[in-house]
Amino acid sequence: MDSTDLNFFSAVAMAGGIGRAANDLHTVQSNVTQRIRALEIQLGVQLFHRSKKGVTLTSMGSRLLPYANRISELLAEAHRAVKDDASPSGELRIGSMETTAALRLPPLLTRYAIAYPDVDVQIETGPTGALVDAVLARKLDGAFVSAPVMHGELFCQPIVEEELVLITPPMVTSPQHLLNFLASGSGRKVLVFRAGCSYRQRLSEYLAHNGFVDLRWMEMGTLDGIIGCVAASVGVSLIPRVVAASAEQQGLIQIHPLPNGSGKATTVFVHRRDTFVSSALRAFMEYAGSEASPANVAESAADAPAVIRLER
Repeated sequence: MDSTDLNFFSAVAMAGGIGRAANDLHTVQSNVTQRIRALEIQLGVQLFHRSKKGVTLTSMGSRLLPYANRISELLAEAHRAVKDDASPSGELRIGSMETTAALRLPPLLTRYAIAYPDVDVQIETGPTGALVDAVLARKLDGAFVSAPVMHGELFCQPIVEEELVLITPPMVTSPQHLLNFLASGSGRKVLVFRAGCSYRQRLSEYLAHNGFVDLRWMEMGTLDGIIGCVAASVGVSLIPRVVAASAEQQGLIQIHPLPNGSGKATTVFVHRRDTFVSSALRAFMEYAGSEASPANVAESAADAPAVIRLER
């Protein structure tokens, strides 16, 4: 099979039509049609169902698509490997949990950009589950996520251990008061990031252990939104202590440690084991490890603002 034919096949499958694929490939429609027909003749199977509305994959086409995509990814990876040299450059796609992006990434990215100005770093934020899926799908070169990550195809580099704490309105001053606050009803909500967030799962387990299984959940996309709603007595949340400390000092919220050390959470950096680790990614991982030193963590916590906004 010709890699160009497979590339055309993938483009048609993604576009859902010959004409749209031709436009994406910057070629004429007849060229795309010829490539697809040649591939079907070579394989001896029909890859697409054709209609006036476009094309859809046959069962054989669906079976071929992941292989075609992987071949395209391998060719692109081979190109990057051959052109990679000792001086990091090019594009680097990094994912991060919202809390890590707010607290850990700014000093890391500042130092990294000064050291390697030829690397274009793109940051995508999201919950652990979505970021792990994106790394596995090769949409991200690596990501900061919450451990444990139990997947044989991923390499995990520990970065920093956080303490997760419950945050409540300032008038909730004790564990018993917290339980009374949650039990009082009045529309109390659990403020969390979207599904797939490891902190959300940890909070759900804590509440269930204490008999709260029917509370209402409110998804939010920013840390400042969560902290602001907690301060306004809308409900409670679970976030790293270093993120909450400044807001507590200003009297906006109250912090409550989880019992028996159950609030410990490790942030790790993951990337695929079978992919080429470019000099840009290798240097980024080295910087990420150095940022986790006690001195840098303390400095980041001291400089953390009370309200942090993450544009999505």
